[in-house]
This record gives sequence, C-alpha cells and structure tokens, in this order.
Amino acid sequence: MKNILIASTSTLANEEFLDYLLPELEHHFHNCTTILFIPYARPGGISHDDYTAKVAMAFAKINKKVKGIHEFEDVTFALKNAEGIFTGGGNTFVLVSQLHKKGLMTTLSEVIKNGTPYLGTSAGSNICGLTMQTTNDMPIVYPLSFQTLGVIPFNLNPHYLDPDLNSNHMGETRETRIKEFHAYNTVPVLGLREGSWLDVKGEKITLKGNLNARVFKQNQVPEELEAESDLSSLK
Repeated sequence: MKNILIASTSTLANEEFLDYLLPELEHHFHNCTTILFIPYARPGGISHDDYTAKVAMAFAKINKKVKGIHEFEDVTFALKNAEGIFTGGGNTFVLVSQLHKKGLMTTLSEVIKNGTPYLGTSAGSNICGLTMQTTNDMPIVYPLSFQTLGVIPFNLNPHYLDPDLNSNHMGETRETRIKEFHAYNTVPVLGLREGSWLDVKGEKITLKGNLNARVFKQNQVPEELEAESDLSSLK
C-alpha cells in the first residue's frame, strides 16, 4: 500500500529545514531507523554530501539516521532495500535527468507503490505526478524524458503562488503558465501552496495543512479545495 507525503516545500518562512513537517515525519517514518536521501536536485548547485548533511541534521531531531543514495555503489540495490526514502527539492530538471540517466525512475516508482514510506518536497514532490511539465524550474539540463513516477494520477505545481493584486509585475502568473500547459495537455494540475502537503495512503489522497489548494483542469474554471479534501478521484 502506498504511503507517501508530498509537500509543497521543505522550509517555511522563519523556520528551520523540515521543522513544520517533523511531527508528521515522526509518524510517517516510525518503523524506519535510516532514511535513504536522494540529493540529485542539488538546490543552488550544492554538493550531494552537503545536501545530505543538511537533511541529516533535520532528521536527527526525530532520531532518524540519513544516508545519501550517492554513497552506494549499487544505487538500485539501495532503493530496493531502503526502509524509507526522501527526495528533496532543488531543480526538477536536474533531478529527473539524474533519475533517468541512472535508470532509477521505474525502480523508485515500484518501491513506492509497494509501500516503502516516501517523502517528497518541492522537486521531490513534482516527480510524484505523471510528468514534470508543471514545474517552476529553469530547464538547465535536458532530461531523457519528462515522465516521472506516476504515483498519483495528476500533476503538481509546488510553491503555488496566487497573483499579487498590489504588484506592478506584468509577467506570467502561475495560473497563466498552467493554462498554457492545458492548451496542449489534459492532465489535471494541483497548485499546492507552501505549508500544504498530500497524504497518500493506498489510493486515498488527502490534502493536509491549513491552506486551500487550487485544482486546474483543461477547459474548466479552477477550483479551490479546502484542507482535508479527498483528491482520490482527481485524474
């Protein structure tokens, strides 16, 4: 049975890395001693070692150890034998490129679907959808495919921002960009605001946190969903 937390962000304003999620993570990973961390998204271009060390400091607060997948000679073996898995944020193009290049996208999808507890934040959440085509990130590398894990039946837009009516900014809003996606694609998109996450248990998908999420469907008016809404039928 799938057991997944899909968070819009790892860090809220004026908080430390993962702090707002730690109570959830303590329960989510309660049967895990060590978390396998996938650092491939490399926020700001930091090293895999530095990113893993940052994650380890956060998980130490709930008495969990962390080991980076890059520390293993056989990365497929590491995935298949992980007690729990966390994929962090950064650049989704870099993350997806590395997962495909190393032949890990299918294996990661399989172990998640088989019940290994998984946490994704930001880019690590983007890859939970059907494709990465609704990311906010710059295409700084060229992945072999936009196809991602498909552990939920729609796409995500983490860090979703509402238009600022007091701003003079005339560029595209997130909503505009998602509409551009829907000019060519039928896949629904969930705009996940920072501080919100999805709790996936089996085939049930529940919106968590204190904020609404925004659902976009092709040729339909966007819809606001309240916290605790069931998104299982969104596809």
